[in-house]
Amino acid sequence: MSFRARLEADETLFTAWSAIPDPLVAEALARSAYDLVTLDMQHGGHTTESILRGVGAVTLAGKPAIVRIPVGANDTASRALDFGASAVIAPMVNSLEDATAFVAAMKFPPVGERSWGPARTMMLHRIADMPGYLHTANRDTLAIAMVETRAALAVLDPVLALEGIDGVFVGPSDFSIALSDGARIDPVDAEMLKAAEDVAKRARAAGKFACVFAMSALSAARYRDMGFQLIAVNSDYGCLAAGAASFLEGLN
Repeated sequence: MSFRARLEADETLFTAWSAIPDPLVAEALARSAYDLVTLDMQHGGHTTESILRGVGAVTLAGKPAIVRIPVGANDTASRALDFGASAVIAPMVNSLEDATAFVAAMKFPPVGERSWGPARTMMLHRIADMPGYLHTANRDTLAIAMVETRAALAVLDPVLALEGIDGVFVGPSDFSIALSDGARIDPVDAEMLKAAEDVAKRARAAGKFACVFAMSALSAARYRDMGFQLIAVNSDYGCLAAGAASFLEGLN
């Protein structure tokens, strides 16, 4: 079953979060129990080169790959799809214009303006039919806009109504900073959690996917209960730190 089909079947999927720009790390995450792997170019160390190789490593390990692009880097969104990514997350989508520009890069006409050049993704996913890919790519590759500011929250409904936006992704840390007017960073802040739950409900009501980042399994379970369907759980740095702590626990 495809990534999109699993979400449409109302499964909850958990994605690893790769900040370390080495395809071996991405492959190791893909071979773990995570359902997907997200490669982060915004705050992680990933580059165009590491995305090209990392998406391949994840896909060949049998898992879908997602790419989070840098702010406003819509040209990179198109390249990530050409490299084989199943979805792209765009940060700081704070206006309908931002969302429209993102869609333009993500979707082929008539929905968007994506340029043709999917040789790598067709090879990676064993697709031989070019017309078939043209007619299925807009549905099968997901455009996910981040909600992490007051401005994004204010335009949430128009963004959700936009053809070509498949889902929204809540960034709890930035959202907590925005909602507190810069007073605090707290990914489990009560006001932020209430707003996040509202985002999930509005996304689901609009027929779009609700996605979020969780720092821990406890937070991930809470978000699952709120209706989020795609949940990132910690990062590769966090996994390494937690694993080291677990192995060394009780030795001191």
